[in-house]
Amino acid sequence: MAEAPWLTILGLGEDGPAGLTDASRAALDAAEVVMGPARHLALLPAVAAERVAWPVPFADGLPVLMGYRGRRVVMLASGDPFWFGAGTVVTRELAAGEWVALPGASCFSLAASRLGWGLEGVACLGLHAAPLSRLRPMLAPGARAVVTLRDGTAVVELAGYLASEGFGTSALTVLEALGGPRERVRRVMAEGYALENVQHPVAVAIEIAGDGAVMGAASGRADQWFANDGQITKRPVRALALSVLAPRPGELLWDIGAGSGSIGIEWLLSHSSLRAIGFEGHPERAARARENALRLGVDRLVIAEGRAPEVLQGQPLPDAVFIGGGLSQTLLDQLYALLKPGTRLVAHAVTLESEAMLAMAHAAKGGSLLRVELAESQPLGSRRGWKSAYPIVQWNVTL
Repeated sequence: MAEAPWLTILGLGEDGPAGLTDASRAALDAAEVVMGPARHLALLPAVAAERVAWPVPFADGLPVLMGYRGRRVVMLASGDPFWFGAGTVVTRELAAGEWVALPGASCFSLAASRLGWGLEGVACLGLHAAPLSRLRPMLAPGARAVVTLRDGTAVVELAGYLASEGFGTSALTVLEALGGPRERVRRVMAEGYALENVQHPVAVAIEIAGDGAVMGAASGRADQWFANDGQITKRPVRALALSVLAPRPGELLWDIGAGSGSIGIEWLLSHSSLRAIGFEGHPERAARARENALRLGVDRLVIAEGRAPEVLQGQPLPDAVFIGGGLSQTLLDQLYALLKPGTRLVAHAVTLESEAMLAMAHAAKGGSLLRVELAESQPLGSRRGWKSAYPIVQWNVTL
């Protein structure tokens, strides 16, 4: 017979003992140790188990918890521990049979039940320790979101952020201590926000309104979104590159010669599970790429400073690679040796020398070779004419 799990992860609501199920009460009665934030421990009924307050920061509590392995332990968490909760952080340290979870109602479900919102159409974000700019891709009139925040000060910051982005007329429903005796629900506008004494735990439901800039959902977003010094893959060419890079959920991109970070940023905007590493040898451009990623809501973009191919050593191997700068035969040879079979490789060339290099690569490795010529209308005296950009040659291959 398999050994019973030593750890029970218990989702506790603000109603404390009143919300405990029979299974939750049984787990608490059998526990030798109950570990959780001081606020949660204060909500518990009388238990015989030793009570241990979870330290701050959260990571400091993990070795303490693991030190109780082999004893009967209940770990307390808010609501549903696996929806922006502590459950995923803890269980990645454990084998499958070591733990069991008894979730409660999440604050997102409670918020939806107060407002009559269908959660399937609402963006839900945990912003306790994440930048508010993660909201940026979602800011469009008529959109809805529910976000959790660390405290009342963060609610003030949220209102200010929305106003600064041109969405100050958004309606905010501030939801405090949902499900318990301290529950309070107040509705205000982001612009001119003046609520006081907002109590933790707090969630905010946002009905987005305003005339701020809206980020499109398709790749090839306007160049103006990306601060740059001219080193940027322009919008039409970027859309073409992303179409053949073809991001799939869970994949990792290498963006070699990241410049403004636009390729990596658009890759990450395609799906929340995607990952990307941008390689940039110019420190100012590397810093700018990080700032662009943070501002546009994908702060998970990793920028590795250094020149390829040397900087590639020791990095996790990608599913797709884009070469937007620094193309050389040495780099291509290094990639052929380094990358796993099935990796999608896309390279762009502008100069005659780099075009010739891609032509030889195409002859040796196959794939497809595409030449793109773009022209944009511009004033020509009192009339208009076409101004051509340098042609782009794109090589696309699956290794």
